[in-house]
Amino acid sequence: MGRRLTPLLVLCASLLAASALPATPGAADAASARARARPTPLDQVIPAPASVQERGRPYTLTPRTVIRVHTAADRAPDRRGNRPQQGGPDSGTSGTAREAGSAREAGSAREAREAREAREVAEQVAALLRPATGYRLPITTRPGRDGIHLRLDGDRAPGGEGYRLEVGARAARLTARDAAGLFHGVQTIRQLLPAAVEARTEQPGPWQLAGGVITDTPRYSYRGAMLDVSRHFFPVPAVKRYIDQLALYKINTLHLHLSDDQGWRLAIDSWPRLADYGGGTEVGGGPGGFYTKADYRAIVRYAAARHLTVVPEIDMPGHTNAALASYAELNCDGKAPPRYTGTEVGFSSLCVSLERTYDFVGDVLRELAALTPGRYLHIGGDEAHSTTHEDYVAFMRRVQPLVAAYGKQAVGWHQITAAPAPGTVAQYWGYDRTGAEERRQVAEAARQGTTLVLSPADRAYLDMKYDKDTPLGLSWAGYVPVRRSYDWDPARYLEGVPEEAVLGVEAPLWSETIETSAQLEYLAFPRLPGLAELGWSPAATHDWDGYRERLARQGSRWERMGINYYRSPQVPWPH
Repeated sequence: MGRRLTPLLVLCASLLAASALPATPGAADAASARARARPTPLDQVIPAPASVQERGRPYTLTPRTVIRVHTAADRAPDRRGNRPQQGGPDSGTSGTAREAGSAREAGSAREAREAREAREVAEQVAALLRPATGYRLPITTRPGRDGIHLRLDGDRAPGGEGYRLEVGARAARLTARDAAGLFHGVQTIRQLLPAAVEARTEQPGPWQLAGGVITDTPRYSYRGAMLDVSRHFFPVPAVKRYIDQLALYKINTLHLHLSDDQGWRLAIDSWPRLADYGGGTEVGGGPGGFYTKADYRAIVRYAAARHLTVVPEIDMPGHTNAALASYAELNCDGKAPPRYTGTEVGFSSLCVSLERTYDFVGDVLRELAALTPGRYLHIGGDEAHSTTHEDYVAFMRRVQPLVAAYGKQAVGWHQITAAPAPGTVAQYWGYDRTGAEERRQVAEAARQGTTLVLSPADRAYLDMKYDKDTPLGLSWAGYVPVRRSYDWDPARYLEGVPEEAVLGVEAPLWSETIETSAQLEYLAFPRLPGLAELGWSPAATHDWDGYRERLARQGSRWERMGINYYRSPQVPWPH
C-alpha cells in the first residue's frame, strides 16, 4: 500500500513536522471558561449517538459525588420477594439437583465476572475524573439515588457494545449489557464534561452533564485503526498512547502491521533472526526495533483494558524482504538479499514452490495465534507484484487453512478475493482509480459470503496528505482533506456489495514519512474521529455541516491531551 518516497523527502518531511509541536492548553483556556457556563448538549459528542432526548436539569459533580457500581444481580426483588434469576430460565426450578447446582454455579461465576468488570470501568472513571476535579469520588456497591451509577444489566440495556445514559439533577445512570458498552458510555460522559477534565492537575468547575437520555449502539461491529510499525518502528509507549486516543472515539480494533520489506517487528522463537536481524532497520536506515513477546502481550492487555482487540498482520507473500534477508533458505535461489530501507513496493516474494516456506509460515502463525486472544490473524496479500497470479492463488489456498488450524479467522487485503476461503475477511483498500474488474472481483466475493472491512485509500488512509502543503504523508491516492475522509457511506461505497457483507471500517496509517507520536497525531487528527463516526453512528446522523461543528469542539480537548492535531481550514475551530 505504499508508493516510492526518497530518503531525502522523508528527511524533509520529518524536519518540517518537527516544528509542529503539540498545542499548549493556553489557547483553549478562554473557550473552556465560556463553555463551563453551560453543559455540553447531549448530541454534541463524536461519534454521534443513535438517539438523544434532552430534558430536565443537569447533573453536577461535587466533592460528595460517589461512583455506584451495580449488576443485574443487585436488582431489587419483585413484589413477591423474588430476585432475578442469573442461572438461566430454569435454574434451580427444574431438572436434577446436580443440574440446578451447576446452573447456580454458572450464575454465580457470571455475577462475579460482571461485578469485576463493572468495578474495573468504575476505576477507569475515577482515574479520569479525580485529577481535574480534585474530588475523592469513592467507588461503592451500596445502593443510593445520587452519584454516578454504572450498571451491567442484560435485560435493561442495548446490546452489541451499546449503552443507555440517563442524566437527571440527582444522578447520572449508565447502563450496558457488557463491559465494552459501559466503557463506551464512559467515553460519552467524558466528552460531555468540559475539556479541562483531561488535565492531570486540579481545575475549576463546574463539572456538569446536560439532562436527558442517550440510547446508543454501534452501526458496525468492526471499527478499526491500523498502525504500520514496520516502515518505522513505534515503541510500546507510543502504541499505548495511540490506543488511548482510539478508545476515546469507541474504536474497538487495533490492527498492527508487524512485518514488511523494511522490518520485522515481533520476536518469533522458532525463527529468531526475523527480529534480531530483520528488525534491525527501517525506512531511511534507522535502527528499527522489535517487540519481545512480553512487549506484545503488554500491548494486547493494554488494548483489552480499553476494549480494543489487537489484529496482528504478517504480510505475505509479498512485502517480505525483511524475512528473506534474515533467512537465505526462504529464497528460491538460496541467497539472502540485503536489508531494505527504501519505500518501493512489490519487489519481494516468498518462494511459493518451496516446502520450507510453509514450515516458516506455519511456525509464525502458530506462535502469533498463541499470543493473540482475538479471533483474527491478518495475512496481508497486497501488492504481490513479484508473485504470479497462479502462485498467489496456490499460496493463499495453503495459508488460509493454516490460520483456521490455529483457531483463528484469516483477514487479507482485498486481493485475497482471488481465492478466499470460507470465513476469510477481505480488507478493501482501493480508491477511485481502482479498476472496474478488481472492484467486480471484490463485489462477487462479497455476494458469495466474504465479509469486508472498508479502508478506501482516498477516504480512510490517514497517511494521505491533507493538501499540497502538508509536510508529512503521501499523495498517490490523492489529497484527503477532512471532509473527504468523513463524507461517504460504507454501506453504499462499493457497487454490487450487499450491505450485510460490510463488517465495518478501518483507518490505516502507514509510516513511510512518520516516526514520532507527534507526527502520527498530525496525520490522524482531525480525520480519525470522522472515520470512527462512520463505523459507530447510524447513517441518518451523517451530516457534514453538523459534524464539523462537533469536531471543532474537540480541539480544546486535544490541546489538553497534548495531541498535535492539524488545524484544518474546513473546521471552525474556536479561537
